[in-house]
Amino acid sequence: MAADTAGAVEIRGALVRLRRTTGLPVAFGGLVDSGRPQIRISELSGTNTLSLRSLAVTSGNGLGGKAVALARPCAVTDYSSSRQISHEYDAPVAAEGIRSVLAVPVVVRRRVRGVLYGALRTAQPLGDRTLSAAMAAARDVEQVLVVRDEARGLLTAAQPKPVADPAAGTAWEQVREAHTALRALAPRITDPALRSELLAACGLLSGPQPAEGASLAPRELDVVACVAEGATNAAVAERLGLRPETVKGYLRSAMRKLGAHTRGEAVATARRSGLLP
Repeated sequence: MAADTAGAVEIRGALVRLRRTTGLPVAFGGLVDSGRPQIRISELSGTNTLSLRSLAVTSGNGLGGKAVALARPCAVTDYSSSRQISHEYDAPVAAEGIRSVLAVPVVVRRRVRGVLYGALRTAQPLGDRTLSAAMAAARDVEQVLVVRDEARGLLTAAQPKPVADPAAGTAWEQVREAHTALRALAPRITDPALRSELLAACGLLSGPQPAEGASLAPRELDVVACVAEGATNAAVAERLGLRPETVKGYLRSAMRKLGAHTRGEAVATARRSGLLP
């Protein structure tokens, strides 16, 4: 199966940045096919033909396959005549009319997850500045994939498990920790669909809210969720990427809405109201 839609969007954006920062007229790339040792080229930018679209590049083969196998950037000055690579993909490369090509792997936790290519239609060396800019585009994709992996891992781990006394059990404390982690992670998600999925999971963890009762703004709830774990304002600020003064403001506003006079009372009221698990 080809790379998922969200991943394809990130690759597409990275290719646009790669062309803009390097000046290369052609860029293309894709993510690893699920369960297979190959990259599927799903996104094209600046190409004249569709010869490269959906091309499956096996690890070790061609320039991209070499970058996958070595987990490091590779480049050739003239693709068709290079002795540094194998030539399984000469036909689609020639059909597109590209000569100088670089391939930069997208590596997450020591595993190659995709490849970004940049190319010229003339045979000339690609300098260090061009390679560095291409690597920066790949790092952007890597960061997004790391966040997505963390989010999906938390969603999986956060499924509540029934216990005899959930309020007192260790399992319920883990659910609460997962809820806080999910809320802290959500603002870092650039994919709107995945962010909505995360927030929906938070709602499932906290349980149904009564028809009438206090409601908090998303950031106010984020702060109260962190406070529920015993975090100080400074720790909350660091976790949520906010200033300590901003955290204080959110906490004061949340306490006012909850009718609470202390941090602990705010947490207890939020739990009774179904805002926190």
